[in-house]
Amino acid sequence: MKKNVLLRTNLLVCVIIIIGFFITAVISYQTNWDVYEKDIEQVSNLTMESISHQIDSNFTKPVNISLTMANDSLLKNFLNDENEHLEDQDFIHTMREYLETYRVKYDYDSVFLVSTQTQRYYHFNGLDRTLTPDNPENDWYYTFLETKDDYSLNIDNDEAAQNEITVFINAKIYDQAGETMGIVGVGFRVDTLQQLLLEYENEFEVRAYLVDPKGTIEISTDRTGYEDSDLFTALRYSKLEENILGNTEDRQEFWYGSQNIKGYLVSQFIPNLGWFLLVDHDTSALSRQLMIQLIRAVVVIFAVIVSVLLTITGIIRKYNRQVIKLTVAREQEHQAAFMKATEQMYENIYELDITHNRAASEATEQYFESLGAPRGTPYDEALKIIAQKQIKEEYRLGYITTFSSGHVLEAYQRGTENLCYDFMISTDGEEYYWMRINAHIFTWQEDNSVRMLTYRQNIDAEKRREHVMFDKMQRDSLTWLYNKAATQEHIRSLLEESCEQFAFFILDVDEFKLVNDRFGHAAGDKVLIDFAQTVKSQFGDGDVVGRIGGDEFVAFSQIRDHEAAEKKAGALTEVLRREVDTDSGICRITSSIGVAVTSDGGSDFETLYRNADMALYQAKNRGKNGFVIYGTEKNTDDSGS
Repeated sequence: MKKNVLLRTNLLVCVIIIIGFFITAVISYQTNWDVYEKDIEQVSNLTMESISHQIDSNFTKPVNISLTMANDSLLKNFLNDENEHLEDQDFIHTMREYLETYRVKYDYDSVFLVSTQTQRYYHFNGLDRTLTPDNPENDWYYTFLETKDDYSLNIDNDEAAQNEITVFINAKIYDQAGETMGIVGVGFRVDTLQQLLLEYENEFEVRAYLVDPKGTIEISTDRTGYEDSDLFTALRYSKLEENILGNTEDRQEFWYGSQNIKGYLVSQFIPNLGWFLLVDHDTSALSRQLMIQLIRAVVVIFAVIVSVLLTITGIIRKYNRQVIKLTVAREQEHQAAFMKATEQMYENIYELDITHNRAASEATEQYFESLGAPRGTPYDEALKIIAQKQIKEEYRLGYITTFSSGHVLEAYQRGTENLCYDFMISTDGEEYYWMRINAHIFTWQEDNSVRMLTYRQNIDAEKRREHVMFDKMQRDSLTWLYNKAATQEHIRSLLEESCEQFAFFILDVDEFKLVNDRFGHAAGDKVLIDFAQTVKSQFGDGDVVGRIGGDEFVAFSQIRDHEAAEKKAGALTEVLRREVDTDSGICRITSSIGVAVTSDGGSDFETLYRNADMALYQAKNRGKNGFVIYGTEKNTDDSGS
């Protein structure tokens, strides 16, 4: 009875899995095909745009040149005087040079002139031949004369140039009465356009054609209009002829299919040429490939499922009696390991299966889900989701790197069993606070997988105390400005991080020793505090102001130029010329200032300090109560203020 139930259960599971995988494979096939369709349509249309632009660029210039030559008075005079100089070689030579000049200047393969009076065909190499109606090679000429068009395009062999297949742009020359005097034109090898089409075909896996309104292929990579080949005799295009040739206004797009041939065709009429541009993307091979992949996937999936189910059935039959025993033992072992880790860490433990990149408990799964990671999300992906939604930007990379499965495995292999990371987190997206994650790594003996237990601890108060203490360590206890070490560090950081121009000020209280001697040290302290507050008030939050010695102060500020440094030093001199009310009486003080600018050769703290100190020394020697800017000999003193 048990065997029958097991067999029926396995068969049912097998059928359900097979159906599920088959449906998934079919949906995947359809989805992939939809994606391919969009890509093919986009690539084909972009290719159409690009080729159309290139062709328009290639033909606009020669059309304009042919029309320009057709209106050239020199050509008209030549044709008017032609009958009088039929045997004049100099006359013919003049025309040859004219045509050759145009050919060389614009780099064309052919430039010609035909006279309607004599039917003579002048070439850039001279007089080539006389055209006659009975020669089929001259049909283009007589056909063009019968039209009302000012210019036309045709593809023909160039008899004057080894019969090379050439694209000709022909223009009519009119006399004053409006009668056609001749035809002038330029030509370039058709292989120039064929090479252009070939480059697009190779890059985008398409076929491109230029087709006249009759359906004749004028230019493709392997055919020309000289061969008179009809595009729509091909089976794949036969049903599209009327739709394509009947619309010269809009771009048309077609998905076509015939027998085993499938593809996507884009068509657009180019008015300047009077031809249609067609871009074809053959999808037959792609369709076959996708179908083969679908069949292979179904076969492989079926074989794998059968093998897996057979294996599972054998294992279940063999170990059925041990299931309860193993389950109890596993639960006990898991509980023991969990309790041991809990004792080593904190409360609120979350367990992760690092080896298999997933949550290892329902509590952890719910925890991830509460932070925005959908149930079943791989651990590394959940880590990124949590980082993106809650962790402050500057800490995200460190958070992901520290606790990624790859890094955890590497750390454990090196013998590291505990990880820790401090960062700032927000639960509402506005207020951030400090958080610490402690993690313990161990091996789960059941399947030899690497597991990790983590706990989040709010350390915001601790971090804020640390910041307060750190700030106190940087401050001078009397003036509450930066102390010497902190001043040096902040200035060095600004110099390393910015390429802007800075000014370095050293400020000294003039005759401060006399203040202490006359009024006492308490009064001297009050003078220093007042002096420090006054200096600080003259600089912004981004500037560095510190006390580096007894009555010596430093300020470091970004400036535009020397004039700004001089203006700032002058303002400091004025504001520091003041009276300080102390318990021992009114104390009048002044200041001497030395200034060094980074653009004057100082780009590090030591050089700037040395230069500013030298300037300060000069300010002292010049009577104090003033400033000197290093390297400019610029100074002011009390008398000059």
